[in-house]
Amino acid sequence: MSRGDRSRTSHERTSEEREREREERARRRAERAGGSVEQPAAPVSEPTATDPGDPDPALADPPPHDEVTDVEPPPARAPPAPPAPEPEPVPVEPEPVPVEPVPVEPEPVPAEPEPVPVESEHGTVDADAHDAASELPLALEHDEVAQVADAEPTIAPRQSAPAQAPAGSARRRPSAAGARATGMTPAATQRGARRSLGARLAAVVALLAAIVAVVLLAHALGGSGQTKTVAAPTVIKLLIPEGKTRAQIAEIAAKAGLSGSYRVASRRSPLLNPSSYGAPHGTATLEGFLFPATYDVTPGEPTSRLVQEQLIAFRENFGLAEINSAHALHVTPYAMLTVASMIEREAQLPADRAKIAAVIYNRLRQGIPLGIDATIYYAVEQRAGIPTYTGELTEAQLHIESRYNTRTHVGLPPTPISNPGAASIHAAAHPANAPYLYYVAGADGCGEQVFSTTSSAFEANVAAYQAAVHKNGGHPPSCTHG
Repeated sequence: MSRGDRSRTSHERTSEEREREREERARRRAERAGGSVEQPAAPVSEPTATDPGDPDPALADPPPHDEVTDVEPPPARAPPAPPAPEPEPVPVEPEPVPVEPVPVEPEPVPAEPEPVPVESEHGTVDADAHDAASELPLALEHDEVAQVADAEPTIAPRQSAPAQAPAGSARRRPSAAGARATGMTPAATQRGARRSLGARLAAVVALLAAIVAVVLLAHALGGSGQTKTVAAPTVIKLLIPEGKTRAQIAEIAAKAGLSGSYRVASRRSPLLNPSSYGAPHGTATLEGFLFPATYDVTPGEPTSRLVQEQLIAFRENFGLAEINSAHALHVTPYAMLTVASMIEREAQLPADRAKIAAVIYNRLRQGIPLGIDATIYYAVEQRAGIPTYTGELTEAQLHIESRYNTRTHVGLPPTPISNPGAASIHAAAHPANAPYLYYVAGADGCGEQVFSTTSSAFEANVAAYQAAVHKNGGHPPSCTHG
């Protein structure tokens, strides 16, 4: 609502009327405060013809804007302010001690008294704020003035230092209305206290949780002060001899306590592709690539780890130099590896390895069947499904139908027949420069082979060996050299 136009004409009041109105307001304030105040005596003038008695101060018109009065008019009522946001709680002023009433000396013009709180159904407000409603601008109608004067004041009390309280009154604690004006409501105070208490409790809980975590961590790291000894895993030396087949190595791995099937693990591996060495596509196993050596293994570990170690060792011993040697011999690396596997099964003395290699390459060049009994033993083991065959070959076995029978088939067997070591690989890569085409075990039984270049010489060597076997009761001859 606007303040209105103060230039509106109205009847003027005399100084006596204004004095009576002030006295009446002081009396009404004293009555509301519940005390008695001595009113100063002032001359009362008789009403004039233009004075219609003693009007109600709440309905009286305020003086014109340009009229000069002998006292400072109370401040005009400010428009109602919107509710302020609820601030953080502040301490409430404690209940003041009542002040002894002091008599007020009567003066012709009383000084502006300390605002006396006016009780209403909504709280306590200053009396001056209430009286300000009675001195609204002239632009308001009388009924509007009366409504405003009787309405609940919503302005905040003045926050100036308190003056001497009038007789019969005492300083009072700010009421709910004053608290609302400054944001200090009891509900806000309680909510703030709850929030403050909740924040403190949360901080205490977080601190306790951190302490417990530190204690548990220290206990876990330090333990009970006793050092627990953990038994180291048992590592054993596993020897894979040269010339063993996959089936024979599987037996060794099982006795060592390795887990899983070695035969399955040695079929293929991502570490090595046989076809990259010239093996036919579809080669079923890694026979020949399982390098023989001594390996550190732990009982219970998978056999696939042993296979991986063997393949790594093979690549270290069969590298670029061996591949180049195979190309110089006009064979594939896989064929040279097959030759090495036969040397490993046939040679009993190191000096015979290169000579046996020469016999194999010479026969391959001339298209003569190799006639190596070691390949027939491999065929018998494959056919029977056994790791090792130790008996003498029978006539029927010498004619077994198998691609590994080098007596009836020309050329190399389809795969290596064992897993050769470094010495046999080196002999296959560097055969002796000799025209040998035949060899047979020596009659002395000491393990050396007897080599020849003609069939007649070979037949004589064979007869000598058979006589030694017959002399030994059908068993291979025993070495008689010290």
